[in-house]
Amino acid sequence: MFHMLFAQAAAGPIRTADEQLAEIKEKLFSGSWQGISKAEWIYLCQKYIMEALFVLILLFLAWTISSWLSGIVARGLRRIRFDETLTRFLAKLVRWGILLLVGLTCLSFFGVETTSFAAVIGAAGLAIGLAFQGTLSNFAAGAMLLVFRPYKVGDVVNVAGNLGKVFEIELFSTAIDTFDNRRFIVPNSEIYGAVIENITYHPVRRVEVEVGTSYAADIDQTRQVLEQAIASVTEFVNDPEPAVVLTGLGASSVDWSVRAWARNDDFGGAKQALVRAVKIELDRAGIDIPYPHLDVQLNQPV
Repeated sequence: MFHMLFAQAAAGPIRTADEQLAEIKEKLFSGSWQGISKAEWIYLCQKYIMEALFVLILLFLAWTISSWLSGIVARGLRRIRFDETLTRFLAKLVRWGILLLVGLTCLSFFGVETTSFAAVIGAAGLAIGLAFQGTLSNFAAGAMLLVFRPYKVGDVVNVAGNLGKVFEIELFSTAIDTFDNRRFIVPNSEIYGAVIENITYHPVRRVEVEVGTSYAADIDQTRQVLEQAIASVTEFVNDPEPAVVLTGLGASSVDWSVRAWARNDDFGGAKQALVRAVKIELDRAGIDIPYPHLDVQLNQPV
């Protein structure tokens, strides 16, 4: 229909639709409104109305499909019990990524060069990346921590020089509560780039008490006394087995290491109970625990 209207309205050789549209635009933007025929006006209106309707339909489909795909991603990640914070972020990333691509496609229907938008978006992304370099590094480290899970909420950890219990893991930082009830907010980039010690990763931990005994005490009797100290503490588990290890001969004492295993929840109480039991059993057996002596010699009479 459009070509028939142009054939009736325009004289001269047959032109393509793009050439005819370019001529109409030139008349329109140059201010020569009177030079545009009725057929050309009809063609121009019908062309842009159809394109606008097509763009609206495309945007509606993109909005529906992006919501549907976002829901699929969220449900799939929740089904495998993925982290909730990262699940919501990835779901939104899928949705807005689809809408952005469709939006750039729609602009191309109206003659807008999307390559320039891509350049602007790239430059803006570079500027934002430089401005938020530290923030983005924290975000990347937080994503890696949430994926690989070197620790979880409730674990006792030693990270970036901070010892305490993990209260919350976020994309940008980790909240740690110390044992004297202080809270530290540690950036994730400092955690992921350093050594992470997860103290409560395993269900049981070793309790170790170092003690020195007198050289006058019998070695075998001392070992039996220390084993009795371990047996008197009820918080210890039998697997792994406890041990009394002769570690060395010191300057003034025979050095022993009393080792036993306790569950994480019982660790603090078990260690205190073992220190108490070692002291009580050694005193009961009459075995001395040497302590440093200082001899002072005066060259002149007092």
